[in-house]
Amino acid sequence: MSEGSLPRVIHFVTGGFSGATQVAIDLARANLDAGHFEPVLVLRRKRSTAMERVARLRESGLRVEVVPGWSHAATLWALWRLCRRLRPQLMVAHGFPEHLLGRHAALWAGVPHLVQVEHNSRERYTPWRLSQARWLARRSDAIVGVSAGVEQTLLRLGMPPAITQHIPNGIDVSRFTAVPSFAAREPGIVMSARFARQKDHLTLIRALALLRDEHGLTPTLHLAGSGKASLQREAEGLAQRLKLAEQVRFLGYEPRVADLLKSQQIFALSTRWEGMPLALVEAMAAGCACVASLVPGVDGVLEHDRTGLLVPPGDPAALAWALRQLLSDPERAERLANAAREQALEAHGLPLMRYRYEQLFARVCGLPEPVPELPSRLR
Repeated sequence: MSEGSLPRVIHFVTGGFSGATQVAIDLARANLDAGHFEPVLVLRRKRSTAMERVARLRESGLRVEVVPGWSHAATLWALWRLCRRLRPQLMVAHGFPEHLLGRHAALWAGVPHLVQVEHNSRERYTPWRLSQARWLARRSDAIVGVSAGVEQTLLRLGMPPAITQHIPNGIDVSRFTAVPSFAAREPGIVMSARFARQKDHLTLIRALALLRDEHGLTPTLHLAGSGKASLQREAEGLAQRLKLAEQVRFLGYEPRVADLLKSQQIFALSTRWEGMPLALVEAMAAGCACVASLVPGVDGVLEHDRTGLLVPPGDPAALAWALRQLLSDPERAERLANAAREQALEAHGLPLMRYRYEQLFARVCGLPEPVPELPSRLR
């Protein structure tokens, strides 16, 4: 880094364009817009990495590098070379296993400051990988969970309490400043989530069949998201077998998901585990009545019978019951939706998340804090 230039920060994350990728993109853009750091977004290439999306990020002004992902050795080598060339002050490594690879490469290259950001409450830690994570934690400046639930998981895994904290994920609430009234929407259901082992589309489809068979309710279910093709085919096959093909719409990647949310009354998140579910927060901000699986990461976002309904994970009957409550009692559903929207707009705005990370990065790098106190407009 040349004298007088901004401290350079690398955000290293999966190139799968998951929720973790979106948070890294948001933080890199925040660094760029605020002008306190020089960000570089580094993506670990996956089979699902869409290079047209990478191109759009570059066109927006972000510096984006893509490193190989076909083996950990190839990723480490490419990251080490990149760190040696760019000489960042800070490596921010997002998610698993990227936080292991990113911090190992940064240490090897002599990067002075390391931050881990954990996006999930459940990861596939073998004893060897957990020992690596604990070893790297002792050489890191900060470990961040994206929700209180993730922070507690990190502490249970043995991460140092003195440097472990949580910074809740945020969304761009400007997309939800104006929303239609609840009554003006279609009484349909949305689930926006990629097809992945973490998400439980099958339980939601089975719940839809129970709604029809036991209660005579036939709402349209909109499934927005791409992901693993084999899992989507499994969900499509189940919908066919349960004779729900006319009710379930597989939309794939939906760039206008905010408009979709604002057009429907109900949002469902059927999931096995979470970190901080951005899709749920977006649905809350859009004014949807929300029902979600009660798993770590969700329980700190949605409060049962105040801002939504929580059900046991993997339980189609419980999920069908909750959906029936919302569909059969529009007044209650609207009350929950309004409370959820108020909470999302107040506590989960993107500027607040950006502010907290900017303060953390400045403190870690030993710089004057960019904004000493929380601006009133973000409180």
